[in-house]
Amino acid sequence: MSVLTMVAPGVMALERRSVREPTSREVLIKIVATGICGTDLHGVAGENGRRTPGQVMGHETAGYVDRVGDGVDPAIVGRPVTIDPLVSCGDCDACRNGAAQQCPDRWVIGVRADFDAAFAEYITVPIDSVVLLPVAMPVWYGALIEPLAVGYHAMVRAATNPNDRVLIIGGGPIGQAAAIACRRLGVERVVVSEPDELRGAVVEALGFVRTTPADLNEAVRRHLDTKATVVIDAVGSSMTVAAALSNSQRGARIVLVGMASQQLTLWAYDITAAERVLIGAYCYSHEDFRSTAAWAADHPETMSVLVDLHEPLARGPHVFAALLNGTTKANKVLLRDEVG
Repeated sequence: MSVLTMVAPGVMALERRSVREPTSREVLIKIVATGICGTDLHGVAGENGRRTPGQVMGHETAGYVDRVGDGVDPAIVGRPVTIDPLVSCGDCDACRNGAAQQCPDRWVIGVRADFDAAFAEYITVPIDSVVLLPVAMPVWYGALIEPLAVGYHAMVRAATNPNDRVLIIGGGPIGQAAAIACRRLGVERVVVSEPDELRGAVVEALGFVRTTPADLNEAVRRHLDTKATVVIDAVGSSMTVAAALSNSQRGARIVLVGMASQQLTLWAYDITAAERVLIGAYCYSHEDFRSTAAWAADHPETMSVLVDLHEPLARGPHVFAALLNGTTKANKVLLRDEVG
């Protein structure tokens, strides 16, 4: 099969590798679409140390069940599916409490270097990672479930309720997903800060108020009536954390979901003296992922807005190069098979 491999920092290439047959409680999936995540781009660029030469990446994906191993119901062959890429031990306290994302032995398909993931024609995964999709839903929508689940989990971590006033800093795919999650949760007062015009246009097409960092303070005052009770930092830099603190009420919940910087500098008194709560959010629980898949099936009007570039896997090296050097700009790119 063809796979898209990181051969060196900044360089992707097509290679041929054998299809791994499914063993006990595994499923072989014929991939229809896989999304390019911002972490993939940063990893290929060598900026975050989370991607390795020789690795086949790809964790936002969907396709059809092709074959199953022992212990898997053969009736699912041919069914459209997406993949929950978070793999955990299943036995620790976190897993037993429904928080697999906190498992000390967790790993992510598409991030782990020794596991061939979804920038490929086929992928073999544990059956527990497989989430069935409605037959009537375009299967490529399934490749959007993963980033949508990240945004939804961030809002869940903030214990968001309909009375909240929400500020989202960063209007890329994860910030957009957080805004969409606000709608799911009944929140009406939402402002999204995004400087990039292309991504800002998607925010507006989704029906949310969009501002820019230069106008952030005024936009919060005008559209939220007061400072935010919940802030989602979908960037993760010292500058965006400072903006979150200055535009949030006392007692506000601030969720860090973006990971632009490994280290942050902040003014501690803005947290302690104002009793703000700083919350980390990583991936999602399995329940967050599955509920997002169920929600997506009923909201095609939202799903269709998010993707603005579809390319075949064979053009993957060109697409990555163009995104990295800035000659191509897109909100969300899917590498798609001709089917689905």
